[in-house]
Amino acid sequence: MTNLSGKLRGNLSAAANPAESEAASLVARARTMMMISTLTMVLAIAAVVTVIGYRIYGAGSAPVEDMVMLPKGAHIVSMVGSGGRVAVMIDNAGRDEMRVFDLKTMKETGRLRFGNEQ
Repeated sequence: MTNLSGKLRGNLSAAANPAESEAASLVARARTMMMISTLTMVLAIAAVVTVIGYRIYGAGSAPVEDMVMLPKGAHIVSMVGSGGRVAVMIDNAGRDEMRVFDLKTMKETGRLRFGNEQ
C-alpha cells in the first residue's frame, strides 16, 4: 500500500503479517540451497576437468624408440595395445605366436604359442 506521499509503506514488524515474513524466509532458504548446489556443481566440474587435463598432459612420458627383432621369415599378423601393454600376433613359418610387450620398457612380458592337435 502507499501512503499520501506516494511512497510504499514498509513492513516494520514481522508480527504485522506473518505470511510475508515466512515467505521471505523460505525464499532466502531456497536461495541459500541454490548457491550451495551451484558451488558444488562448479567444484565437481573443475575436478573433472583437472583430472582429464592431468591424464592428457600430466602423464607426459618420453616416447619410446626401440626395435624388437622377429625370427627370420616371420611377419606380424596383428597388433593391439591396452593397459600399458601391446600384444603382437606373429606368423612364424606357419605357426602362430603371440608376444606381449610392456609399452614403457619395451621388454617382452609374455609369449603364447599356438599349434594344432595331433
